[in-house]
Amino acid sequence: MAEKRDYYEVLGVGKNATPDEIKKAYRKMAIKYHPDKYSDKPEAEQKAAEEKFKEAAEAYDVLSDEKKKQLYDAYGHDMGPKGFGGGGGGSYGGFSGFGGGFSMEDIFANFGDIFGDAFQGAGSYSRGYSSGGGRARKPVNKGTDLRITVKVSLQDIANGVDKKLKIPKFVACSHCKGTGAKDGTAFHTCQRCGGTGYVTQMRQTFLGAQQVQSVCPECNGEGKVITEECSYCHGSGVEKKETIVEFHIPAGVQDGQTLVLKGEGNAPRHGGVNGDLLIVIQEEKNSELIRDDQDLIYNLMLDFPTAALGGSAEVPLIDGKARLKIAPGTQPGKVLRLRGKGLPAFQNEHSRGDILVNVMVYVPENLSDAEKSAIESLKDSSNVVPTESTSKRIFSRLRHIFNKENRGE
Repeated sequence: MAEKRDYYEVLGVGKNATPDEIKKAYRKMAIKYHPDKYSDKPEAEQKAAEEKFKEAAEAYDVLSDEKKKQLYDAYGHDMGPKGFGGGGGGSYGGFSGFGGGFSMEDIFANFGDIFGDAFQGAGSYSRGYSSGGGRARKPVNKGTDLRITVKVSLQDIANGVDKKLKIPKFVACSHCKGTGAKDGTAFHTCQRCGGTGYVTQMRQTFLGAQQVQSVCPECNGEGKVITEECSYCHGSGVEKKETIVEFHIPAGVQDGQTLVLKGEGNAPRHGGVNGDLLIVIQEEKNSELIRDDQDLIYNLMLDFPTAALGGSAEVPLIDGKARLKIAPGTQPGKVLRLRGKGLPAFQNEHSRGDILVNVMVYVPENLSDAEKSAIESLKDSSNVVPTESTSKRIFSRLRHIFNKENRGE
């Protein structure tokens, strides 16, 4: 299998390209390798052009979407078990990836949004049109997508979690089987297309004047028209119903990440393909651990005797607790690391972060006379008063932590 080319290389743009520059580059590639321009070429040449055409569409699909682009810039094609749609679509647990598995119908589904009307009627693939005597393809009737927000805990993110939700959505009418016609049979032959589902006319395209066969607008390519509407759905072919949806949220998801569950959205009017269910992840804040990508941060407050003399302290984990050894003379700002106790990477549970324990030392605010006297007796001790080198070392450590926080690391 050929190695995927870099998406920026495919479109001929730099990584800092603006959305308009990416769109223009894609438009240029799509026009250059449009299948209709190769319809009279040898089959091998047609196939090569089609692959270039789909490759450009795949690159544009990723680079034109801010979230997909961020993931691609961070992980490249290796994101997920099969990359960005590589190896047959790149799906995980019922969720679809993006980039791969493009069909020509997928590419042309939203062509008008990029090229306007110039491509409509341009060829055998465009929006259900056909030229040169070929049969037009019926446009896919797709239902609308649904979007829900799902809250997940740190434990859910660490281990993955199965969810079962009751979601109200439009489903195909059970009385007319989604047709919109009474009993699913009340139709008559479309007079405009004579029951063929297609009409033929001359159109001016960017390739010149062509005879174009398009899907009949009267019957939407069905070749028949409803004579009596279904009384239950009033001819829409859909009804509102609460449906149980089960799905798995993989480990390592990020707050705000959107997962796509194919075919679990609304059913379309008069039959077709269901929309998708978009699941937006909302991470619940943990009372003790702070997330920093795959790492978790815990602020450990030590009392002065333990910091000075050493001892042990309890630290929370994602599941349970850990007893941490504190060395004598542990300074504020010291970071202790529990390796492999953090969160897994998304769709790669073998890569786990760490728990970073940020040590702080509590200075008592209220002291008894006896306590004050005990501390006073240590005031002039050479082991208690910091030396210049000790002060520089501590200040350097604190400055590093402060600068790291300001950089958002």
